[in-house]
Amino acid sequence: MKLTTLFLEQEKILVPRRSKEERQKNYLIATQKKIQQYIKDGNEGDLDLRGTPITSLPDNLKVGGTLDLYNTPITSLPDNLEVGGGLNLIDTPITSLPDNLKVGGGLNLRGTPITSLPDNLEVGRNLYLNNTPITSLPNNLKVGGGGLYLRDTPISKKYTEQEIRQMVPGVKGEIFL
Repeated sequence: MKLTTLFLEQEKILVPRRSKEERQKNYLIATQKKIQQYIKDGNEGDLDLRGTPITSLPDNLKVGGTLDLYNTPITSLPDNLEVGGGLNLIDTPITSLPDNLKVGGGLNLRGTPITSLPDNLEVGRNLYLNNTPITSLPNNLKVGGGGLYLRDTPISKKYTEQEIRQMVPGVKGEIFL
C-alpha cells in the first residue's frame, strides 16, 4: 500500500459523523435530561453542570447539595432558586442574581462580570467576589461563618474593612481585601 493511500484511509477514519453544531445540540439535550432526572430523583445531592452548554435552569429549582456551573455560558439564574450547599459560578458570563437568593454553603462568583448583588442575599459560608467588577453590596447582605472575599475588585480599592463592615453588618466572618 502506498503512503498516500494510507493517509487517505486514515483521514476517512477521522471524519466526525456529526457536525460540531449537532454535537453541541445533543450535549445540551443530554444536560437538560440530567437536570430533569435530578429533579425526578428528589433534588438530593450535588448537581454538577460544569463545562456544559447550559444557558438557563428551570424555575423553582431546588438543589440539595452543591450546584456547580463553573465555565458554562449561563447568564442568569431562575427565580426561587434554592441551593443547600455551595453555588459555583466561576468564569461564567452571569451579570445578575435573583432577589432573595439563599445559598447554604459558599457562593463563588470569581471571574464573572457581576457588578452588584441582589437584595436579601443570604450565603451560609464564604462569598467569593475576587476578580469581579463589583461596585456595590446590598446593606442587607448576610454572609455566615465564612468570609467575604473582595480582592481585586473596585470595592477593595475604594473602601477599608471597617467601612465595609458598616455598610454590610450582616457579614459574620472575615473580610478579605
